[in-house]
Amino acid sequence: MSRLQNRKILKMNGAGNAILTLDLRGSDIRVSPEEARAIGRAEGLSYDQLMVLYDAQTPGADAAMKIFNVDGSLSAACGNGTRCVAWALSRDGRDRVVLDSDAGRLDVTRAADWSFTADMGPPRLDWREIPLSRPQADMDALDIAYPGYPEIGRPSAVSMGNPHAIWFVADVEAYDLARNGPILEHDPLFPERANISLAQVVAPDRIRLKVWERGAGLTLACGTAACATLVAAARRGLTGRTATLMLPGGDLVIAWRESDGHVLMTGPVELEAEMRLAPAVFEGLGA
Repeated sequence: MSRLQNRKILKMNGAGNAILTLDLRGSDIRVSPEEARAIGRAEGLSYDQLMVLYDAQTPGADAAMKIFNVDGSLSAACGNGTRCVAWALSRDGRDRVVLDSDAGRLDVTRAADWSFTADMGPPRLDWREIPLSRPQADMDALDIAYPGYPEIGRPSAVSMGNPHAIWFVADVEAYDLARNGPILEHDPLFPERANISLAQVVAPDRIRLKVWERGAGLTLACGTAACATLVAAARRGLTGRTATLMLPGGDLVIAWRESDGHVLMTGPVELEAEMRLAPAVFEGLGA
């Protein structure tokens, strides 16, 4: 059986992005991919990302964070999940949380009772950092077409700690992202797979966004995709450096700061339930 049984877990969402937060600080327990998948299969625990907190390893951090997708794969970054973690750690009254992640250090501050701003750091725009499997002449016109619709043009590529490809379209509902998302996620151009987004600029400061999230599928919200999309839109001259990103699960305000190039994401969090991981969740996994 798993040592995770009976551990407390928070079921949350960030702008509709289904998030579980599991705090393992103070223990030597580590979550395996098999355990992460088992949790996601359990009744009432389906998630987009599982945010696991371990003891901080560097001065000034409140926790070290590992992020699992529901298929058991790891993600270096999850903006909506980071805000959920910040809420969980701020219940002691603090208004600032510092987290170490595989994408680097993240500084999160309270914007309102149920809203937080996460400094997601600077975007990565070199093909090696995203990463891509081969050089590209223009990071805003990748050498890849949307299946069946070459007329919608070529996508932008941006990394926010995880890789994103963004197609700008006239109507995000006009193209079958549920069918084409997994095809593009696994395209050979993306050696670590990619998050696939359709973005519709509806005003200089508003973008409608639909996202196929690698390892999770079609999602109600993806914070890093919102950040990547704002960067791509601003680089193309389609918007300014601040915009509201409208996702199926809710809105996120994204600002690409000129002073240091960092991307700030502000959005809501919601606590749905506090639960414990029943032993039955891990039946069949072995010791």
